[in-house]
Amino acid sequence: MENKLQELTSRIYNEGIEKANKEAAEILENAQKEADKILENARKEAEKLMDQTRHETNELRKNVDNEVKMSARQSIAAIKQQITALVTTSLVKEPVKSAISDKEFVKKIIESVIRNWDPKSGSGPELALILPKEDEKSLGSYFESKTHQLLKDGLVVEFDSKLGSGFRIGPADKSYVLSFSDEDFGNFFKNYLKPRTTKLLYGGE
Repeated sequence: MENKLQELTSRIYNEGIEKANKEAAEILENAQKEADKILENARKEAEKLMDQTRHETNELRKNVDNEVKMSARQSIAAIKQQITALVTTSLVKEPVKSAISDKEFVKKIIESVIRNWDPKSGSGPELALILPKEDEKSLGSYFESKTHQLLKDGLVVEFDSKLGSGFRIGPADKSYVLSFSDEDFGNFFKNYLKPRTTKLLYGGE
């Protein structure tokens, strides 16, 4: 009887140990699977994050490269424009200044403008010529004496101390005025020469 009890006790003990070991093994296996799953998810998430980071880095690099290239092109274009402006200014400034200082040349320009004027109104003086105050003696008396030869309806000659060079001309009612100063002529010729100068300097770019 005692032997049977001992045998039963041993069997129950062994079965309990075996069951505990089996459950422990299952727990360890499940824990390992869960750990592997967590690690795999972490690895995939890390790879995804790395891919996203690489993509964003590449996009940023492209954007920076494009900005740098665009800024470089704009800077080059601005420098070319400045060089072209300097060249055209140097080509035009002195010749125009010299021409406007030549009173005979100015007389011819003014006479040409007056002869080709197309008056709109039908009564009274049609045209007002505004000259620099300093030209009152050299040009003023000349045009006042030639008024009827140049314009049958009359020419009003005025003088402006603020006008440094050239002349201004327009309807006598001052509805508008056309300016022919050295600066105006300079700008005209600079605009005319600009594309030719650009082509000469940069091969037509």
